[in-house]
This record gives sequence, C-alpha cells and structure tokens, in this order.
Amino acid sequence: MSDKVKVTIDGITIEVEPGISILNAARQIGGDVVPPAMCYYSKLEGSGGKCRTCLVKVSKGSEKDPRPMPKLVASCRTGVMDGMEVQNITSTEVTEARKGIVEMLLINHPLDCPICDQAGECSLQDLSYEHGLSKTRYEFERRTFDKIDIGDKIQLHMTRCILCYRCVYVADQITNNRVHGILGRGDASEISTYIEKAVDNNFSGNVIDVCPVGALTDRTFRFKNRVWFTKPVDAHRDCPACKGKVTLWYKGEEVLRVTGRKDQFGEVEDFICNTCRFETKKTSNWVIEGPRNIVNTSVIASNHYETLKPLPVIETSQVLIDANKVEFDRATKI
Repeated sequence: MSDKVKVTIDGITIEVEPGISILNAARQIGGDVVPPAMCYYSKLEGSGGKCRTCLVKVSKGSEKDPRPMPKLVASCRTGVMDGMEVQNITSTEVTEARKGIVEMLLINHPLDCPICDQAGECSLQDLSYEHGLSKTRYEFERRTFDKIDIGDKIQLHMTRCILCYRCVYVADQITNNRVHGILGRGDASEISTYIEKAVDNNFSGNVIDVCPVGALTDRTFRFKNRVWFTKPVDAHRDCPACKGKVTLWYKGEEVLRVTGRKDQFGEVEDFICNTCRFETKKTSNWVIEGPRNIVNTSVIASNHYETLKPLPVIETSQVLIDANKVEFDRATKI
C-alpha cells in the first residue's frame, strides 16, 4: 500500500509525500502549474506566507471532506491532502487576486528597473509582467528611504524592499550572529541595522542572492554591467568554509561577480562564503566546468553564448522561430 497521497493541480494528478505544501507539489509537476513565490524559500525554515503571490483555489479539500476551502489559500503554507483538487492558472478568481497582489507590492516599489542592478533577473519584474496591471490606482506619496551600507560590500536600498523576510531568515539560519532585522511596524516597517555597516560575517553575502528584488545589492558589482551582457559560467574550488560551487559572471575575460548557483525556481543550491563571493574574482582561482544553462525565457539567455557565434536571423533560424512561437503562445494565454 502506497503511503503517498494524490493531489490534482490544474487537472494534472500527481502522487506526493504526505505533508508537503501545495506549492512544492506543483513544483514536482513543473511548468505554468507552479504558482509564483516571492517570499517562500525551500531552504529557509519558516519562510513563506508573507507576499501572498502563491494564492491558489482549493476546489476540493480531500476525499474524506470534499468541500472546497472558502477562501484562496497560500500554497506555500497549505499542506496537501489525499484527493485534494487545486486550481491555479485555471481559476479566474486566482488570476484576478494575483493582479491585486502585484498592484499592492508595487505601491511602494519604485520604477527603478532602468538603473537597478537586479534588472534582468528580478522576480518582481517577471511577476508584474505575467500577472500585473498596466497602471496603478495608488495616488498617494510613496514611502522612501536613504540608501545605507549594512556591510562593507552590501548596500541596502529599502525603498525597493517588499518585506519578504528572506534576508532575515538566511542570516538567522546560516550565520552565527544576525544583526539586521525588521524595525518598526505597519507601513513604518523596514529592514535595517541599528549601526551602519554592522553586517560582518563570512556568509553575509548570501542575503544578496536570496533577495528577490534589488533591495540588497553587491557593492563590488553595482553599475558595472547589465546581466544580459555577461556570460555566466559554472565553476568550483576547494573552499574550507563552503562547498565552493558558484557561478562566475564574465565580461570578456574579467569576472565581474560571483554568485551561488540557483535552481529553476531561483533558489540558491548551496550557500557560499564571502571569500568565494568577493575575494576570488580571477579565473585562476577556479576550476571551470562550462557555461551555465540558462532557461530560454530569461533575457540572460539572449547572448546564446553556448554557440560561440550569433544565431542566424529569425527568418532562417528554426531555433528562434520555435522560441518566438513559445513566447507568442505564452503571451496569448496570459
């Protein structure tokens, strides 16, 4: 007898381990069935339930109790039950609610994309493109904060922050001494430290990797280049502090920055130390494994650097014709 439970998401049935969340069950299916998530991070205990972007509709609770749940639920915080049926992209109620959530997140988030270092790999950009509205109803003054340096190599631009708490959790769980957190309450809440440049430990740079927007940025990389002009390459080294598995971002022969490797859901596979991130920016420091596999829906993939030469124009390139059709079908569906 199988210990697994059956859950149906957008008409697709899958068997999963009991107790996992709807979001992680959807991730096992993959594709558009997976709800977006701005605050949930599978490697951080306690994360999730803050941004509400992963809301789904449970149209059937379980085989034992088939009644639907009366309200939309956060898929990252709701466990699956045997026989549960969930609607994500197949529910107009969910898609409309998601538009409202994106509008709320953008109330205080400035349109900094032209100058923000996170542009091109920003979860909020993707979310607003896929689920957002073309205009906002908010007419009041937005809250603003001064930029501060919370570490010698980390800058905090709180004006862009969406209070996902990821940086707080990562500092709590992988460092010995967390010195930053949420100050204030309500619309006065902010991520900060009591003393400027107080964040000083060997794993502090990971708060940059987990930030889904451009609130926490690498001071050694700021304004040096756009990510779509760089070439990400997987590499590793023998490091006594971490696993040393990273992604190097090249511009020509220069390593502009070093980041942790991220999976298909934008989560870091292995957290890296500051020595790997900030102090080893020479090719000679690393064993190169090869080009990073970038999903073709990302603007970073526009370089097509795996081919070593530009692809032909779209009229004669079947690869680009197919990619263009996928994007057209996706835009039509949205």
